[in-house]
Amino acid sequence: MEQREAIVAVLRREDRVLIIRRGPLATRSGYWAPLSGRLEPGETQAEALVREVHEEVGLRVAPLAKVWESQTDDGRYRLHWWTARIDPGELVLDPGEVSEARWVTVAEYLALEPIFAGDREFFERVLPGI
Repeated sequence: MEQREAIVAVLRREDRVLIIRRGPLATRSGYWAPLSGRLEPGETQAEALVREVHEEVGLRVAPLAKVWESQTDDGRYRLHWWTARIDPGELVLDPGEVSEARWVTVAEYLALEPIFAGDREFFERVLPGI
């Protein structure tokens, strides 16, 4: 099985990160996670980051840096974790993809259920060093 490529958006405001509860049309609906999405054919990671954030929560972002790489628990996707600068604007959730959005601290995120093991590793081990 060929591994597909996806991005994960690490969007921060001070000590908080934007996370979503995956909506009814999303894979693994109900999970809490940072915004993420598949790369389209011919799209760069940075382009996918900008597109996915805008589609899912209506924010405009400028990619800053790739900060980590992991894979999904089922091995189907290689995840490229990117930080981005957020332009001023209000959250406008895509109701199929996102049922809720929150700005959370690391401790608040780690207390939520369900979350992905790879996301837990990022919040515990990688994010504090960024």
